[in-house]
Amino acid sequence: MSADGMRKTNCWEMSAEDEGFPASLLDLDPVPATLYGRGDPEVLGGPCLSVIGARRATPYGIAVAEMAGRVAAECGITVVSGGAMGCDCAAGRAALEAGGKTVVVSGCGADMVYPASSADVYAGAVATGGAVVSLERWGSPPKRYAFPKRNAIIAALSNCLFVTEAGMRSGTMSTADVALELGRKVYGIPGSIFSPLSAGTNWLISEGARVICDEASLEAAISLDYGRLRFTDAPGRREDLGRVLSALVASPSRADDLASRLGESVITVLSALSDYEAAGVVTKLPDGRYAPTSAFYLSHNGLAGAKASPAGAKEEHGADS
Repeated sequence: MSADGMRKTNCWEMSAEDEGFPASLLDLDPVPATLYGRGDPEVLGGPCLSVIGARRATPYGIAVAEMAGRVAAECGITVVSGGAMGCDCAAGRAALEAGGKTVVVSGCGADMVYPASSADVYAGAVATGGAVVSLERWGSPPKRYAFPKRNAIIAALSNCLFVTEAGMRSGTMSTADVALELGRKVYGIPGSIFSPLSAGTNWLISEGARVICDEASLEAAISLDYGRLRFTDAPGRREDLGRVLSALVASPSRADDLASRLGESVITVLSALSDYEAAGVVTKLPDGRYAPTSAFYLSHNGLAGAKASPAGAKEEHGADS
């Protein structure tokens, strides 16, 4: 740990020759010359799960990231992410809210925050026994060339990489590529075959990534790969969904496409969607499609299981008849 790093409040620097340098990073070629950080460097040597996904994620992707962060924290595993908007910060926040630790691997200096919307995750990481780490010098602003290096650190730090949503050509997929090259296990979340943001995860699954199909399967994977048990109540039983909500869980859709698929009038479907939206079960995406909210996914174990909602009565005599 250098004198320069010690002069900075709660900041440190390590090289591969230093005691406490994360052994997992020695698998990288080349091995990082210097790792800059804030917080507790010892957290980097403990069990970690890297959780990554799309920046402009769907509510489904956000909900999956939050589920992963929460389950990992409840298993005593540190959540590693890039701190980016979307899935990364969602996973980190969920881990912190569950009383766990998170590590942010930044694409700028470890004393900087990027993006500003993730400031709470950066601060929470340092305040609760986690860390913010970077390969960039103190005060370095975000640079495009820094993010591929950042992604390699995210992949290397953990035994397993959890991929929530990813386009085929994305930073998320480049991180998965590094993880596979390093022999790390990759967990993939299945998604709609019509969603560009699930194309990458579905491809990873087709190539052998472990399928995480619900909260229970993630808990089982962590038990097998980390030897950790989760200390919390088991997920509740899933219940059947109505046709409109079932269709949206399968694939976010516009009202007219949904009406055509279900054989209902657009007015009937819009009425059901309006009720669901008012109840906080469904949200309208910027491109005009409707999708279940992240709160819905989380409250029903990620994929299904809605109880009666204000829209339920509407669908009984309308689109779900």
